[in-house]
Amino acid sequence: MNAQAPSSPPSDKRAPAFKAARKSAARSGRSRAREFALQALYQHLVGRNEAEAIDTFTRDLTGFHKADSAHYDALLHGAIAEQADLDALIKPLLDRPMGEISPIEHAVMWIGAYEFLHCPDVPWRVVLNECIELAKDFGGTDGHKYVNGVLNGLAPKLRSLEVEADRAAGRLR
Repeated sequence: MNAQAPSSPPSDKRAPAFKAARKSAARSGRSRAREFALQALYQHLVGRNEAEAIDTFTRDLTGFHKADSAHYDALLHGAIAEQADLDALIKPLLDRPMGEISPIEHAVMWIGAYEFLHCPDVPWRVVLNECIELAKDFGGTDGHKYVNGVLNGLAPKLRSLEVEADRAAGRLR
């Protein structure tokens, strides 16, 4: 992604990098929460904006009322609070320095790692699929493949029982 997030929100209430939205009208509140959290985390990573300012701006975006605001809060504030821990989990699975990772893919990986750790009610495969879709919708051409590889490597460490159950049931190769 070549667009840089401005350090202050644009006047039309839409961050330029995120004008595209998923086409499906049947998105769940949690899917929408992930999209808004991604936009907010992007602002944090690129613009170094504070969580509270980002949160205030994001809640005013069109469509936010359809998002699961509690899940959005957990993802945004949790990922920012735990960014060093999340990066420590992600870094061993990277094939390049973190600084060379797109901020979109970085934010998506934070969302995935955070949900693996703190959202046991969301099946690991749902977390993985949602993050792949976010990377497809907002990331670079093959960014979703990279996110898939990293989160697939992280899942057995953070959701070992679920992954093993899927493997034993023949749902994984």
